[in-house]
Amino acid sequence: MSEQLVGVVTHYFGKAHVAAIKITEGELHVGDTLHFVGHTSDFTQKLDSMQIDRAAVPTAKVGDEVGVQVVEHAREHDQVYKVMAD
Repeated sequence: MSEQLVGVVTHYFGKAHVAAIKITEGELHVGDTLHFVGHTSDFTQKLDSMQIDRAAVPTAKVGDEVGVQVVEHAREHDQVYKVMAD
């Protein structure tokens, strides 16, 4: 499995378990597998849904900032990778 850097966590909303991700490269699609990596973060999860300005969207492109529900605590500056099937 290879990984492609797609963005960075800009904020984490603890009560809602939501990470705000700024897309810096490539695209994200619902159904993709994401890998969050940071100083103390390292977890992988499937992207079940994402939102832009509280509206559900199926894809996100460079420049978008999306909200994603996460299974573990994400931190600002964590890098977000899309896991690619080889």
